[in-house]
Amino acid sequence: MVLTSIIITISYLFLIGCFVFGFDKIKPFQLGDNSSKTAFSVIIPFRNEAENLPRLLASIDELEYPKHLFEIIFVDDASHDSSVDIITRFLPNTRNDIQVIKNKRSTQSPKKDAITTAIHHAKNKWIITTDADCILPKYWLGSFDEWIQKTNAKCIVAPITYTYAANFLDQFQLLDILSLQGATIGGFGINKPFLCNGANFAYEKTLFQELNGFEGNTDIASGDDIFLLEKVAKAYPEQLHYLKCENAIVKTQTQPSWKDLISQRVRWAAKTSAYNNGFGKLTGGIVLLMNGLVILTLLLATLGIFNFKIWVYIVIIKFNIDFFLIYKSAIFFNQKAVLRSFIFGFIIYPFFSFYVAFTSLFKSYKWKGRTFKK
Repeated sequence: MVLTSIIITISYLFLIGCFVFGFDKIKPFQLGDNSSKTAFSVIIPFRNEAENLPRLLASIDELEYPKHLFEIIFVDDASHDSSVDIITRFLPNTRNDIQVIKNKRSTQSPKKDAITTAIHHAKNKWIITTDADCILPKYWLGSFDEWIQKTNAKCIVAPITYTYAANFLDQFQLLDILSLQGATIGGFGINKPFLCNGANFAYEKTLFQELNGFEGNTDIASGDDIFLLEKVAKAYPEQLHYLKCENAIVKTQTQPSWKDLISQRVRWAAKTSAYNNGFGKLTGGIVLLMNGLVILTLLLATLGIFNFKIWVYIVIIKFNIDFFLIYKSAIFFNQKAVLRSFIFGFIIYPFFSFYVAFTSLFKSYKWKGRTFKK
């Protein structure tokens, strides 16, 4: 058991250490004064988002980008609240090109159907997807435009984070997303991209069509971002980029309860078995083993079967490398205040993540009022 513990711990230390190294390899991008050239179609699927839409619509109205160079396509996925009415009332008061269309369902994945439906309507060269519970930064489209002009990108992954709040549940989620963003950026830095988030994801319309969109994984409810990323990474690795720019950071909402958070994370975890990215699977396996090791060796040490001092060493190593990665993310996202909750979050996280991973193997989950089977 001691040898196994050492192997897992060293593997984890090396993996997260690579992400820390890779994080710094991706240099921050600063906006210049380039003339805007790129035309975007922004796609926003929604279902029962009446509570969140006013914030999103307000941020859309404040976007600093030429109006003739972007359109907004909202895709209604069978909402039964006042979401459509909120958008409709907003339309006469904005100069932006905004339309609302109905989702055309054809697969087991409502969101993939929504994006595919919108792409058929999209008139511009570049697609950007985001979510209805997001807040878009003022120079969001300008950031993508300048990066596209500077590079040969066909697909761009961009940063997201949560809005900060005072309670521990929100802080726990923020620490988690900062960890994921650190791994995302770090993966790009070591030329092993394996994570992205559909709340801030851009690609050429022709690329989506060339890769046959979401074909091959439409039986899985989630993964509109990761599975497409895998296709791009395989077909055009040199033209897949991460936009590490403060002006491109999209903020989204945390889950309001532990039950909702677990349901969201189970939904995310349920798709991992279908990943085609070997590095992504390896990363998930090492992280799961490390969290399981912390729990198991604590139990064995309590029973006197495992050396407690070795368990302490394992925890110290994990604590320091985790903190280092999250600290770098917190600096970039300007959210250092959340680090005050790191110790408590660090204690809870192994139990939380292991429970989510175990649950995702056997249970269905509910999302947006629908039940999805594993």
